[in-house]
Amino acid sequence: MASPIENSQWVTELENALQEECSATDIYCICKGKALPEKLRSDIWQICLDVKDKGNQLDHFNEVFDLPNQTVLREDCTNFVSKLGNDEEDKLSVISDLESVITFYCKSRNITYTRNNGWLDLLAPILTLKAPRSTTYNLFEAIRDTYVPQSCHNDGSAFHILRLLLLYHDPELCSFLDTKRISPDQYCLVWFQSLFASTCNLEVVINMWDYYFQQSDQFFIFFLSLIVVVNARDQIISMKDESREKIVTSLMNMPCGLEADDVSDFCTLAQYYALKTPVSFKNDLMQNIYCGRGDSSLVSQALCLPVTVHELVENTNHETSSVDAVRFFLVDCRPIEHYNAGHLPTAFHLDCNLMLQEPSAFATAVQGLLSAQKQALAHKSNAGGEHLCFLGSGRNEEDQYTHMVVASFLQKHTQYVSLLDGGYMAVHNYFSDSIDEFLQDHNPKCCIVCAPKYVSNVSQANQKPSQSQDLFGKISAAMKSKSAEVKGRLIDYIVNPNASPTQERHVSSSDKIGKRYRDVTPVFSIDDDNDGVTDERTELEDNQELVQIQSYIKKPEIIEHFPCQEVKLNGFMYKSHLLVTNSELIVLREIPDIKGSGEIIVKRPLSAIVKITARKRHPELITFKYGVPDGENLKISDMDRFLIPNADKATKVVSDQILNQLKAKE
Repeated sequence: MASPIENSQWVTELENALQEECSATDIYCICKGKALPEKLRSDIWQICLDVKDKGNQLDHFNEVFDLPNQTVLREDCTNFVSKLGNDEEDKLSVISDLESVITFYCKSRNITYTRNNGWLDLLAPILTLKAPRSTTYNLFEAIRDTYVPQSCHNDGSAFHILRLLLLYHDPELCSFLDTKRISPDQYCLVWFQSLFASTCNLEVVINMWDYYFQQSDQFFIFFLSLIVVVNARDQIISMKDESREKIVTSLMNMPCGLEADDVSDFCTLAQYYALKTPVSFKNDLMQNIYCGRGDSSLVSQALCLPVTVHELVENTNHETSSVDAVRFFLVDCRPIEHYNAGHLPTAFHLDCNLMLQEPSAFATAVQGLLSAQKQALAHKSNAGGEHLCFLGSGRNEEDQYTHMVVASFLQKHTQYVSLLDGGYMAVHNYFSDSIDEFLQDHNPKCCIVCAPKYVSNVSQANQKPSQSQDLFGKISAAMKSKSAEVKGRLIDYIVNPNASPTQERHVSSSDKIGKRYRDVTPVFSIDDDNDGVTDERTELEDNQELVQIQSYIKKPEIIEHFPCQEVKLNGFMYKSHLLVTNSELIVLREIPDIKGSGEIIVKRPLSAIVKITARKRHPELITFKYGVPDGENLKISDMDRFLIPNADKATKVVSDQILNQLKAKE
């Protein structure tokens, strides 16, 4: 926690910035998402919402209150203000201001006021600023126009997007809700139309909006909503025998439990999920979601989250990856003859025709795909990524089979599944005149874009494989040959694509992972990597120790404890405590259904920690890696990852205890 002096320093810096011209970005760099000082909030919200110099728009209001349902509006304003607790004189003034603001907004937009549309809830936090009526109107107008998805009230595409995000990050939970016929519009309409103001207490909403407006991200409401649902996954799934109505009611009321102290973690998790999501959908759907324009069918009919060619190409061109960034593993699902006539060099070929023609070969090919992905990740290949992006041809006749393949992965609850919008044809058009420079084995005579009529008559039997066919094409051929020996060689080949598939792989010095371990303190790195470790630890086994949290953390051997969120590689988060003794690291996970109780998930010897890593852009996300020396390398055997609000202190305490152990051994 920051000291009063540190707090004073950033507030002073903020005050100085407000004396000059500053932007929402400047404010975020100073505040870093913290709750704003009450005396500065009005000015800062106006800057972040770009209404500082908007002027008094109510000068254009003729003060005629003659909306078709003016009586309903006046009644709603009166009932709303009666709950605010003002004295009688103030109540009349507030009612008048509310009615004026909403009446003028309806007239200026030529729209009809409807009851329970969230507008009064939106105005409640603004009223706490005690700003002039003109400022109240400007803020309301900016929030309503900029941050509330307009499609909530017309085609419902905002809710389809939230479902696609849930499907991307937690396909099992999405499948459960689909089975129960529960769609996002049934529980999150009130969240969207009021930015949580109708479900959370006023202090929580104000602090949340402080963070929200500093971000200047319209789509942040989607990730806040996603966190609400994903964090409650265990509770939701445990209601499998309850009625749909009861589950919907429970979902709708979940934000009510948020407290002011939770807001920072809540928003940080939302930002983390945003970083772990492809960004294409934001740009492509912005017009439709927030302006009510565009083709909503693109969303409602989407099988999974779409990715544009531009994002895919930019992603592939990035030489370095991070724990926060999206990295794609591209899966080309076209028929083999189409793949051989041109493909991206990083694409793994998975022939969609196998799914119907040879199911057993298809299953083998999928296993090869997953093995290749795992090895590409472990060796930091440009082709490696934990996010699966499937590519079809871009033509209906072939893509119906591509969609079947994608659906099969979704049915298995595979996380991070997306589909390239427009398929191969979009890739071909994107590179245009430079096509031969960017595509592998491009053959204009057989390419479906360059010679569509010819390709339709080309059989696979007449296709001769190119000598330069890349490693993923060879893997696909190996799957079809059903040869275990060849398959083994080709899967191994992914880690060294410059060698031929029949050559034995020799590890060069540049391939080595980690550093030589010479009994020095474990590395604390600001640049995280996965070391190819997957999170396979068994959860909550029968012999897990049940304890009372407060009693346990007061035990004499506990040197420090840190409230945190345990972060699993599948995206799930668990509210936990990280405990440090002089010899162990203990993870104590809270049990949601038993207040004050927790379970000891794991105890790790401090001596097993060989690396502690963090990210520059996300310094609170800390990874502890465990292993042993392996020649000149480190053999990483397991890891734990946490979101720790007090991360600097936590890593220092752990590092100090490891140093103490090493000194004791000497």
